[in-house]
Amino acid sequence: YRLMEYMSLYLFAAVFVLLLTGYPVAFTLAGTALIFTFIGQLTGTFDPAFLEALPNRLYGIINNQILIAVPLFVFMGTMLECSKIADELLNTMSRLFGSMRGGLGISVILVGMLLAASTGIVGATVVTMGLLSLPTMLKNGYSPKISTGLICASGTLGQIIPPSIVLVLLGDVLSNAYQQAQLDMGIFSPETISVGDLFIGAIIPGLLLVTLYIIYIGGTALFNKEAMPAADTTMTNHDRNIASAVVKSLLPPLTLIIAVLGSIIAGLATPTEAAAIGAMGAMLLAWTKNMLTIKTLQQVVRSTTRVSCMVFMILIGAALFSLVFRGFE
Repeated sequence: YRLMEYMSLYLFAAVFVLLLTGYPVAFTLAGTALIFTFIGQLTGTFDPAFLEALPNRLYGIINNQILIAVPLFVFMGTMLECSKIADELLNTMSRLFGSMRGGLGISVILVGMLLAASTGIVGATVVTMGLLSLPTMLKNGYSPKISTGLICASGTLGQIIPPSIVLVLLGDVLSNAYQQAQLDMGIFSPETISVGDLFIGAIIPGLLLVTLYIIYIGGTALFNKEAMPAADTTMTNHDRNIASAVVKSLLPPLTLIIAVLGSIIAGLATPTEAAAIGAMGAMLLAWTKNMLTIKTLQQVVRSTTRVSCMVFMILIGAALFSLVFRGFE
């Protein structure tokens, strides 16, 4: 029976192993929790009363107004992906930095930063940058290891740079935990941590991470010139219209970023309202580029539905997992 005292540890270990096999996160969390619930009841180490709170937990997830921002931000990112903004950004940045050693790498990081601040979705950024930039970098003699690493690194910026969907999810969890901690301390008028606070707090770390990436690219280009050569002369900044091209490509995403983040930071809109503004702004940008068609809208809605269902299934699985874990304490 002493082995049964460590059931919570076995639960974590089982989840870790199953995740390494590539099984979906949501079903791994929920399925493992249910299996250990059955084992715990057989061995008498689990209190089934904890599962009585599951319906309230699920209702709280679905009824949470903050989480409405998730499908809206996903819609915004998917619509921007279909509007080909990343194509223009990457082409313009390549012309601007292409003559430098490591210039294409810097372009990938900067475009990844702008896409992260515009979409908040990691998958959309990595797929888009992989399709657009990887063939170009390999064609210009970049090391495959560095090329793929840059794309993955630029994609992870969507996790920390607002409006990150991860920050939206963490905002709800941290707010509840912070309020509960204050109540336990006897503070019966607790302060809250909002998603906007997390957005503001993540701006400087996100920009710092971008700066470190660029410094690494510069150092690698300086000491390992063969891995990151200068781009072909056809991609350099000898074009007289480069300034107007930069402004034309940067203005749409920057306007959207300022509209979404600016409204949150200034206190003019909640994250959910700002997400709605971003979704509408993304549709307007797609319309200006003649990309807003019925076919495109259907594709965006399908993709948004799939991603949103995945996110909420993970939340439901995590709620079940946390209840079972507490039942073993």
